[in-house]
Amino acid sequence: MAVNQAHQVIWRRVIPVFFAVIGVAGAAIGASAQMANPSSATNPFYGSVTLQPASSKLLKLSLAAAIRRGLENNLGLREAEYNQKALQGEKNIALQQFLPTITFTASTGFFQHDLAAEGFSSDLASKFGALFHSKGPVNFPLITRDDLTQEQIHYTQTLFSGPVIAGWKAAGAAERVAYYARMSAEGDVVQEVAIAYLRSIAAASNVKDARALVGEDQVALDHAVAAHAAGTVPKLDVLRARVELQARQQVLIAAESDLEKDRILLKREIGIAPGQQIELTDRTPYSKLAMDTPAQVLTVAYANRQDYQNLKNQVAEDKAVHAAYRSERLPSLSVNSYYAVSTVNGAGTHGNFAVFGTLHLPIFREARLRGDIDAAQAQLNATYAQLANLRTEIDQQVRDALLDVRATSKLVDVARSNVKLAQLTLQDETERVNAGVDDNLPLVVAQAALASAQSNLVESLYQYNVAKLELARAAGVIESQYRAYLGR
Repeated sequence: MAVNQAHQVIWRRVIPVFFAVIGVAGAAIGASAQMANPSSATNPFYGSVTLQPASSKLLKLSLAAAIRRGLENNLGLREAEYNQKALQGEKNIALQQFLPTITFTASTGFFQHDLAAEGFSSDLASKFGALFHSKGPVNFPLITRDDLTQEQIHYTQTLFSGPVIAGWKAAGAAERVAYYARMSAEGDVVQEVAIAYLRSIAAASNVKDARALVGEDQVALDHAVAAHAAGTVPKLDVLRARVELQARQQVLIAAESDLEKDRILLKREIGIAPGQQIELTDRTPYSKLAMDTPAQVLTVAYANRQDYQNLKNQVAEDKAVHAAYRSERLPSLSVNSYYAVSTVNGAGTHGNFAVFGTLHLPIFREARLRGDIDAAQAQLNATYAQLANLRTEIDQQVRDALLDVRATSKLVDVARSNVKLAQLTLQDETERVNAGVDDNLPLVVAQAALASAQSNLVESLYQYNVAKLELARAAGVIESQYRAYLGR
């Protein structure tokens, strides 16, 4: 009975510690399982064009090298580049409307004609003979055969057309839209790759801290086992130490899994095969960022944000489309000509040619014209509204980013202080346990507090660096100044 009561007392004291520590590990594993696996099917910037298979050689990768690879291989940027090239082709198509079109055709063949089927008869042939003062019956065959060879050169050019002129302007604006879209995609790649790299660094720090705690817990367990064998501590201390060690081992397993997933995502974004082993050579950057006022950052953002310039050119494109529909009421003028040489049955003939102009003047298509103009005006008004909204959105993003930088900077300071305090507490409790003044329950609690403080510091540093990158993105300078913002 006494033994059973002793066991009940032990488990009443061990179980809360067990579930408290297991809860930390379970939360880490659960959070990892619940995180949505980013996919290029939903966001092309999570994918890339992988050109080389995985090799057995370890690949050392710096942040700058990762970003360079991302700019070369990222799927989202590739799609933006292809779209830009497609619109450059559209502009060339629009340009052709202004240029002369010259074509050459040549043909040869054997032909048989039934003149009777074409309306000729013997009487009609006699009438033709009378025209040429022919005497007697005219022997005019109704079935004719001939070899015909022809060479022709055609020339056509539009001299004036309102829709063509407006279409050219719209194509130029669309090309500029595609250019700024590609530049904006470069900023997205730099941001996504940098965040993935920083996330992998943070995950590696968590693994390092977890391994250190596992080592400390193993030493504590060995000490408790030896002390219990010597009869100086109860078995409860051994159980606590074993529970703590196993819980930390679970945390380590979850941290290692998260690290591998973060590395796989990074490799997918920059065009490295998922199976390739990599080593991140850069460590977590940390430096205080000199803060500007919102007005100063907004001035930079309106001048450098590619999406803002993109939408401004979209307005220009919609204006040109609207002008194209309005100009459909204007006349258009074109010139056409051709020169041809025909050879019949081997006998050369005189060349023939034609030059003529065409004036096209719409007289009444009012319903169609008004419909096109109204639709184009509606699209232009919608783009104006989007531009006004984006300007306000940039203001919001800049102010939010500045607040996030300030807040996360303070969180880093607090997290650093908490780590120092937790280390001092653990050192004190370790000395007390080694001196036999206290059991290892406070030691377990101090170890858990240090693990939590270290994890919070890693996460705070990560969030601070992400906030600085988001500020650089909001200002439109992340491509050229991400190093300065991170403090590298």
